[in-house]
Amino acid sequence: MKGAVGFIGVFLSFLSEISGHQLQFPCASDPACHNICKFCEENYGKPSMECLSYIFDDYLHFFNEKMRSLNSTDWCVWDKVSSSYSDFSTHTETISDCLLIPWPNSLVEKLFVNIHSEYFKTCPTEEFSDPPPGIVLALVITPICLIPVMVSLVVIKTKNGDGTS
Repeated sequence: MKGAVGFIGVFLSFLSEISGHQLQFPCASDPACHNICKFCEENYGKPSMECLSYIFDDYLHFFNEKMRSLNSTDWCVWDKVSSSYSDFSTHTETISDCLLIPWPNSLVEKLFVNIHSEYFKTCPTEEFSDPPPGIVLALVITPICLIPVMVSLVVIKTKNGDGTS
């Protein structure tokens, strides 16, 4: 395993050198990640939650603009928001993977909690709605009707002194 770790380190160094800049920390092997890692190194010294937050802020701003371009009633229509929501989710995962920061992480969870509390808090949830009135009536009436039947059976059974029918 030690040889594999050494190989991975050499491979990551090789990828970093391809673009002419040697990174001081591991970065994902995807060449597209190099610029993201380089940005974090130059501005934060290493991949960190602060750098991740800064990168997410730009895309969060873009997501907010897309959501605000919709009517607030459309926020609860999944077909209208799914593309933006999925793109934002994919973006957070991709950037986290580039910086070798686990996903989901506390920052991502906080962002999605904020998004849900801002845009989706008034959306109805079908899972927890009341059943139709006909079903409620049947569920309430059935036990009420069974009570007199059960009482009648007990009275009939107890009229015979020996307890047999």
